[in-house]
Formats: sequence, C-alpha cells, structure tokens
Amino acid sequence: MLVEELNAMSEIEVHEVLRSCVDIDSWVAGVAAGRPYADVAQLVGRADELAHSWTATDLDRALADHPRIGERHAGTGASAAMSSSEQAGVGDDADVRARLAEGNRRYEAAFDRIYLVRAKGRSAEEMLAMLEERLGNDPETERGVTLGQLREIALLRLEGLVA
Repeated sequence: MLVEELNAMSEIEVHEVLRSCVDIDSWVAGVAAGRPYADVAQLVGRADELAHSWTATDLDRALADHPRIGERHAGTGASAAMSSSEQAGVGDDADVRARLAEGNRRYEAAFDRIYLVRAKGRSAEEMLAMLEERLGNDPETERGVTLGQLREIALLRLEGLVA
C-alpha cells in the first residue's frame, strides 16, 4: 500500500494494519494519530520514536503474538503470514531445528519469555549464535536487547506494508 492509502484509512482499519506490525496499543494509537504522513520516512521515523518508549509490559503483550524461533505462528492473520516469511532463514534442517528448540528451552528457563530475534535476513546459524551470546546477558540487559529486536521487527514490517 502507499502511505497515502494508510493516511486515508478509517481509524479501525489503520489500527488493524498497524497491529499486524506489533501488538502494542500505545504504539498503534500513536502511529495512527500522527497521520497524515508526507512519506514513508516520516511514518517510519514516528513509529521508531514511539517504539523507544516501550515498557516491559508492552514487551510481554507483544511477545504473545510471536512464535518461538523455528516454530510456526499459531494464527492465520497478517502477523502470522509476516512471521512465516521472516523465519524463512531457519530452513528445514532437523539438526538446526533441534538446536533451536534446545536454545529456546534454555532461554525461556533463563529469562521466562520466548527468545525474540529479528529473523528476516538472518540464517539459522546467525540466530543460534545470537541466542548463545544473549544467554550471557543479565535480565535487564536482555530486556533491552529484546525490545530492540522487537522494534526492528515492527519497523521492518511497517516498511514492508507501505512501499
């Protein structure tokens, strides 16, 4: 869609579209309220600005809509389709999937949430290496890293929607 189409959407429509990027109410409302946008750069700039205010509660809510790395999204909507496309780099190698499953288990035991990484453009080996590195983080540092990854995912999804 064009940015002009996003600008022209009803409040309900634009909220639905934006929620497919990330399920954080304050971000969705803030990006929607910033319309009209002159261009994609202005839209993404505003979205990025708002994303820097996300909290641990926002993170928890948003993670509920993300599958584990190496697993399929349980839903059928736009977010599920984006997730499937983003995780294309995982591939079908049984060894890689087993290593990801074990890494996911260790991460969840350490941080009590799923391991989130911007998968788009990354290979399974890259995601595994990042997972191993991040397991060494303390909880506060890792929360910040995870919020950064969530922001990258949301902005990439938004850019993909408004070409």
